Amino acid sequence: MCLIEGKFKGKSYSETSLEKIFHKYLYKVYKYHKFTLHSLRHSYATHLLESGVSLRYIQVLLGHKSSKTTEIYTHVSMTGLQNIKNPADDFDL
Repeated sequence: MCLIEGKFKGKSYSETSLEKIFHKYLYKVYKYHKFTLHSLRHSYATHLLESGVSLRYIQVLLGHKSSKTTEIYTHVSMTGLQNIKNPADDFDL
């Protein structure tokens, strides 16, 4: 699967080409930044997780062989924790 199609149909950009494109356009927005292409990948995975996408699906999308690698995104996402409803709140006491 190819997230960003390259110059030729069905072929993806090389990591180096994506880095150049990323920094070229990011520089226009933020002249002094510490973002990397990996930051974009990390944000993508975190947003998927916060949107309720299964960690297993994220693992496949990112191409991680081990689920442990994908689990690093679980500590970043606090939105899900804040939206958990306590089942005890429904008890009539």
